[in-house]
Amino acid sequence: MGRKKIAFIGAGNVGATCAHLCFLRELGDIFLYDVIDGLPQGKALDMLESGPVMGVDLRVEGSTDIRGIEGADCCVITAGMPRKPGMSRDDLLKVNAGVMSNVGRAIKQLCPNAFVITVTNPLDAMVTQVKRETGFAKNRVVGQ
Repeated sequence: MGRKKIAFIGAGNVGATCAHLCFLRELGDIFLYDVIDGLPQGKALDMLESGPVMGVDLRVEGSTDIRGIEGADCCVITAGMPRKPGMSRDDLLKVNAGVMSNVGRAIKQLCPNAFVITVTNPLDAMVTQVKRETGFAKNRVVGQ
């Protein structure tokens, strides 16, 4: 049996930090996805190069191609826009719901057996949107 694969959808501060913690605990191979070219690749390279020093031997990749999540056992969604000053919860919901729809469809197609952890705000609505798009059972899509 091979190692588990954990896909992080969003390689900003939250996604990269979560990925690094999973890397240090050797929870599984890591894949980082982000729409910003160079960001997921750089974060992945930083982790990968620290592996020998930390005694960690995992596969770590970063890409702007969402297809890299294929076969993931767990998807952690941190993608989306943070709330800006003066922005209402409804404004944030409108922007991030579109992101969750796209991500949910990709997860359904590329890793239909994955467990999904959604971190994006507003959390309750984003978890609901991901569950709606994936069609997964309620015990496979959670929020943190």
